Amino acid sequence: MKTIAVQDAVGRVLAHDVTRIVPGESKGPAFRKGHIVREEDLPVLLDIGKAHLYVLELKPGMLHENEAAQRIAAAAAGPGLKLTEPSEGRINLVAETTGLLKIDVGGLNALNAVDDVVFATIHGNHRVEAGQAVGGTRIIPLVTHEAVVRQAEKICAQRAPLISIKPFRAFKIGLITTGSEIYNGRIKDTFGPVVKRKFKALGSEVVTQILVSDEIDMTLVAIAQCREMGVDMIALTGGMSVDPDDQTPAAIRAAGARVVTYGAPTFPGAMFMLAYLDNIPIVGLPGCVMYHKSSIFELIVPRILAGDEIRAADIARLGYGGYCAGCPECRYPACGFGKV
Repeated sequence: MKTIAVQDAVGRVLAHDVTRIVPGESKGPAFRKGHIVREEDLPVLLDIGKAHLYVLELKPGMLHENEAAQRIAAAAAGPGLKLTEPSEGRINLVAETTGLLKIDVGGLNALNAVDDVVFATIHGNHRVEAGQAVGGTRIIPLVTHEAVVRQAEKICAQRAPLISIKPFRAFKIGLITTGSEIYNGRIKDTFGPVVKRKFKALGSEVVTQILVSDEIDMTLVAIAQCREMGVDMIALTGGMSVDPDDQTPAAIRAAGARVVTYGAPTFPGAMFMLAYLDNIPIVGLPGCVMYHKSSIFELIVPRILAGDEIRAADIARLGYGGYCAGCPECRYPACGFGKV
């Protein structure tokens, strides 16, 4: 790579983006790599402080930043992602579909330990929307040894896919609402409508809602009815406190379900229960799910709908980041809640 005066650059091909910064307004490429410098470009280049330009003359075994970023991004990206064109040496990864973002954090850390390589993502294991940028990569210098990129590609191949989007499956949900006060009509059910909206936003549907009193036998019958209907998941609302009248956890156990956890290291959401009955996930949802935009529901249910089998270790890891700050305006998932 050599430097030439901007006045001598007419007719030459730029080997890198030239950035223009307008304080308080914008930052971006005024000219992109591959642009053929014209006479009328010279005043613009001088106005942004470019008295000299770089002419890139790559030696064998060296790669330009754009090609390096392209290869690294392509190696890291799994299903559900597309790559942007390079801009100032960086390529972004964008979700092609709405789904659950999955990131191999160990692989990402190994990738960022490679000299010259940087790769940043948003937090994984939560919903992302189609068109949302979820990460980006580049190399730090303008050029790097091809061996650096090959090392990055090897890490990605070993951890494939390093980053991907898992689409949500359309689950049929059986909703069981416990509580004698609702069953007997003393108060109106306000929990059910919230849960229905939350599932609908994830592409699933509550196909039945069964009201039961605080009796184990009634809840067992309701669970059996949901199974007979062929639901993909059973959600129980109410009855998750330590009150002796709340029999939901006992009913889930009595149904023969394999309990993964009763309790989660999250606030809100500590009284959450998860079990599997013949591979049908059963979630016991505490009252906080009704009142909070982000709770244990947002941390676990999307993963189940994307096909993840949740283990006790997954629940235990939620403790780091599991304390919601209770911000006046909830911005989940663009916050630290539930991030491990």
